[in-house]
Amino acid sequence: MKKEKVLVIGAGGQIGVELVAALRTIYGADNVVASDIRQEAHPMLKDRGPYAVLDATNGAAIREFIVRERITQVYLLAAVLSATGEKDPARAWDINMQSLLQLLDIAVQEKLTKVYWPSSIAVFGPTTPRDNTMQETVIEPRTVYGISKYAGELWCQYYHQRWGLDVRSIRYPGLISWKSAPGGGTTDYAVEIYHEALKNGRYTCFLAEDTYLPMMYMDDAIRGTIELMEAPVEKIQTRMAYNLSAMSFSPAEIAAAIREHIPSFTIDYAPDFRQQIANGWPRSIDDTTARQHWNWKHEFDLARMTADMLKNLSGK
Repeated sequence: MKKEKVLVIGAGGQIGVELVAALRTIYGADNVVASDIRQEAHPMLKDRGPYAVLDATNGAAIREFIVRERITQVYLLAAVLSATGEKDPARAWDINMQSLLQLLDIAVQEKLTKVYWPSSIAVFGPTTPRDNTMQETVIEPRTVYGISKYAGELWCQYYHQRWGLDVRSIRYPGLISWKSAPGGGTTDYAVEIYHEALKNGRYTCFLAEDTYLPMMYMDDAIRGTIELMEAPVEKIQTRMAYNLSAMSFSPAEIAAAIREHIPSFTIDYAPDFRQQIANGWPRSIDDTTARQHWNWKHEFDLARMTADMLKNLSGK
C-alpha cells in the first residue's frame, strides 16, 4: 500500500462513493477518509473505512482535520451541479467557489502532496464549437455551475503557477452508474432511463430525442481520475482541467440500445428547462490532449455500458 493519507470531501455523491472504494484498494481502507456533510455515511461507505462529517465550506474545520489526521492528499468533490444550481445561483456559486479557494490555501500552507478538483463540460457554452470540442477553445459558460467550474480551473492553474501546488482536474462529461444516484445534473436522464426501463418499461425524457451530449460510464471515469492522479508530474502539462471523453449519444440512441435487451421499452419526450442548458454544451469532446499526455483510454461504449447497466441493476 502507498504511504499516503487521503481525504475525500463530498464522498457521498455520485462520484465519491465509487472513488473512495477504488482509492481504498490502492492506499488501504484506513488511509482513505470519506467525508460528507451528512451525519451518516452513504450505505456504500458505511462500516467500510473511516468517515468524518465535514462541511466543504468550513475551512477551519477542514484545516484542523487535515492537520490532526496528517492528510497528504485531498479530493474535493462537493459541488452544486448544473440543474440544481440554476434554481439558486448564489448558493451554487458560494459552495462551489468557497470550498475550492479555502482548500487551495490550506493545501499550500499545509504542504499537501496533491489536490484533485473536478471540472465539467459545463465550462463550455453556446459560442463553443459543439462537435469534437478541443482542449483549448472558446469558453463562455452560461450557467452558474459552468461559470464556477471555469473560474475554479483558473484558480487551480494560478495556485500551481504561483506556489507550485500539484492540483489536477478533469472536465467530466455526463456520468452513468448503476451503483450511485446522480446529483441534479443535466445528463441525469442517462441514469434514470435504465431504472425506469427495468421498473416500468417506459421513460419520459426531459431532453429532446436528438440531443447529443458527451457521456462516460463511471468505471471509466473512476479509472481515469486515478490514472491522472497517479501519472508522473512531468506528464501533467496543463493545470486547467483535462477534456475526457468516451462516447456521445442522444436519448433516442440510448433508448434503442435498451430495446436490444428490452424490446418492449418505450420512450417519450417532455423537454424542460434542462434542454436549454444542454443546448449550450458540446455534442462531442476531443480528448486528444489527455490521451497524449498521460495515455488516457476509455473502455466502455454505449452497447457495452447498456448491457452492464441492465445486468447489474437487474441483480440489484
